[in-house]
Amino acid sequence: MTAVAVTAPPSVHVRPAADVVTMLRRNLLRAKRYPGLTMFLVAGPLVMLLLFVYVFGGAFGAGVAPGVAPGADGRAAYLAYITPTLLILTVVGAGQSVAISAAMDAAGGITARFKTMAISPGSVLSGQVLGTVLQALAALVLVLGAALAMGYRPDAGVLDWFALLGLFVLLGLALSWICVALGLNARSVETASNAPMILLLLPFLGSGFVPVETMPTAVRWFAEYQPFTPIIETARGLLAGGAGLEAAVAAQAVGWCVVLGAAGYAWARSLYRRERRL
Repeated sequence: MTAVAVTAPPSVHVRPAADVVTMLRRNLLRAKRYPGLTMFLVAGPLVMLLLFVYVFGGAFGAGVAPGVAPGADGRAAYLAYITPTLLILTVVGAGQSVAISAAMDAAGGITARFKTMAISPGSVLSGQVLGTVLQALAALVLVLGAALAMGYRPDAGVLDWFALLGLFVLLGLALSWICVALGLNARSVETASNAPMILLLLPFLGSGFVPVETMPTAVRWFAEYQPFTPIIETARGLLAGGAGLEAAVAAQAVGWCVVLGAAGYAWARSLYRRERRL
């Protein structure tokens, strides 16, 4: 009996870094192909900026800055108060777009196809997250530019700007991982588009639009201890050149970003490994 030699299949060399770059390029091309998602990141904060400053700002400004009279001075004060909040909401909006993208890939069978290919498993999700963070940073520049055109003048120094950039990147990574998980867990693209809405509501229930001191006790307690309040206060303090920024609050902001990012990463990786529910 003649022995038959069996040749082992060639080993596949997975290159995680190269795969991440490939998936990042894919998601940037998708953003170019669907400009409506990118425009949504900027349009929402811009509409709120114009509405809250020019309609409500004259009255609200007197409440956020003691001694400021309603009217033009109130609008200027409220513009300085609300701009950090809208920058945060821009990052949150980017997370909503990645939830939709993740759900589209899952519903279209693209995610299942990626699982059969010789690519690093983590690169598929990492490319989506990194692409979303880059989109968010581009949208932040446009929203901040609009605020500057309206008269906003931040007092941030060079180190403050770098710290603010780091905060936005960290927040973008954290929210993107959570939203990727929400998109993978959704049963449809429509559900995925609505799932991150709670993240858009939280800044309204914090110090984003009015000081927490003006809220009833129960609401104030929630506002003080939810994640977005220290994040908003840190961004506000950095844009003000560090004025009124407490180290403990900044540490809470970074801590919340790390905790949310780690939880979102673990959830997203778990959902990616399992079969999609029918």
